[in-house]
Amino acid sequence: MQLAKNFLYSTFLGLFAATLVCQQPATALADESGIAASAAAITPLRAGDPAPAFELRTVNDQAWRFEPDRLERPTVLISFRGGWCPYCNLHLSELRHVIPDLRADGFDVLFLSGDAPAQLYAGLQQETQQDIDGLDYTILSDAGIEAALAFGTAFRTGEGLNDYLDEKAYDYAGSSIARYSALSVPYVYIVDTSGTIVFDFVEPDYKVRLPADKLMKAAAAAR
Repeated sequence: MQLAKNFLYSTFLGLFAATLVCQQPATALADESGIAASAAAITPLRAGDPAPAFELRTVNDQAWRFEPDRLERPTVLISFRGGWCPYCNLHLSELRHVIPDLRADGFDVLFLSGDAPAQLYAGLQQETQQDIDGLDYTILSDAGIEAALAFGTAFRTGEGLNDYLDEKAYDYAGSSIARYSALSVPYVYIVDTSGTIVFDFVEPDYKVRLPADKLMKAAAAAR
């Protein structure tokens, strides 16, 4: 009899716990399920997929929504890990040569970073700041990893990265690394005015970036 009571009590607790899990906010579950264990394990969106909507933050920490079904111009979205990343700084400096051409060809250009809003520009290397100064682009914070989750490019970072940033005395408070132990792998997406992804470059190896000339070719094919 006692065994039966214990069994019923354990079953009740299990069902109660399951109910609590099911009642958790959907965003909390999505955050946990959408972050890959490693960069190699991501399952990103590809060309032909509908582009997702998501919310980012501006340099002034204002909400900024990407709504693919309301785009007036085709849009190039380029991710970089943060101002602390030398490969990201090099890539941004290289892209300065083609951003004016992309804009002239009718494209909007968005840069998305895992840094907090205050670090979006200030955290970049001085040379990179000079290279991109005056260019017509928008730089946004994905510290909340909404874009990375939506595109399927978010992955877990390790303590080694935190140690590296601490050694460099880089302020990563409020970044996706600090908030979620997560980053996005480098990507370039082109989204047309119908809200469809028409080009994708998603690379788990952070050392490999899309060259500027290949970006221009992709943009020409997407027009």
